Amino acid sequence: MWGSSGQVESRAREALRVMRRADMTPRERILAAVQRREIDVPAVGNAVSIATVELMDATGCAFPEAHTDPQVMAGLAAAGHEILGYDTIAPIFSVQHEADALGCKVDWGRRDMMPDCTLHPCTSAADIRVPVDVLRHPAMVVPLEALRILRGRFPDVALVGKVFGPWTLAYHLFGVERFLIMTLDDPDEVRRILRELMLLPVFYAREQISAGADVITLADHATGDLVSPAMYRDFLWPLHRELAGQIPSPVILHICGDTADRIPFISRTGLACFHFESKVPASKARWLAGDRIALMGNINNAETLLRGTPGDVAAEVEVCLQAGIEVIAPECAVPLTTPTENLQAIAHSARLHR
Repeated sequence: MWGSSGQVESRAREALRVMRRADMTPRERILAAVQRREIDVPAVGNAVSIATVELMDATGCAFPEAHTDPQVMAGLAAAGHEILGYDTIAPIFSVQHEADALGCKVDWGRRDMMPDCTLHPCTSAADIRVPVDVLRHPAMVVPLEALRILRGRFPDVALVGKVFGPWTLAYHLFGVERFLIMTLDDPDEVRRILRELMLLPVFYAREQISAGADVITLADHATGDLVSPAMYRDFLWPLHRELAGQIPSPVILHICGDTADRIPFISRTGLACFHFESKVPASKARWLAGDRIALMGNINNAETLLRGTPGDVAAEVEVCLQAGIEVIAPECAVPLTTPTENLQAIAHSARLHR
């Protein structure tokens, strides 16, 4: 076990030393990996949150201020590279920034709790209001300022922006249950809703790129537990193909859950990379995606990272590498009580394969 603080610091220094001896910068490595080009050492990163209570203690930057203060957000996000040894820094921890700007009521949580949307203001497409100055809303400005701060501090590290797709935005505005019922009762209205919400992720992604983001995570929570493959094909696949052409950077699509039944569609969107969960085995994901799209993931959160050992993490990293996964990463936003040593073990194990 790597339990002591001295061992944790040693592993962080070791991972960074290996990267400094490599031929590519972390930024070059991630950009090459998500576009399926040759890289020097395995790419390691995160497309969504790696914030934990231990990292908050280590950096002095904690929730809820890390959602609402750009300096605190940047400080906590930098731990992904400085402490964990990843090739990425991803400063957006919450799914609620756009929701707040669109008129939902958001509880920004606390040190040990993620933010939550507590009011869903819409009942029809006609209720949707996207303010003309939505990108100047404080909830939208904070990540942009954090990206600018990080770009100045880390010119050679890959910065990962994040926007939410129209399906997720609809969940926020209408509530999950109401919106999913509408997909059955009034599919034409659902299409109007999705179309109304399409421009926000495009505009916000472009602003994040201007602020310094190298790649954009497009999170759209059309998990197989709630959305059938036919629903994905009919409602979202055409929109994801549009978004791939409208966001001028590599885009990493993230969808939670078992996505095996939609990976063949996802791999034909034109998006650069798909970030997938451990519910899809790495070898199966690679087979389903073929050589059409890069893959990122899929180290298990609930058992391996939260409750396992560094050895357990190393075993999963090996499986991903053998399957040809381009970017080794936690499968989703990590639990807030995840041990730092397990998160570090991802980069440390991958670097042994130089």
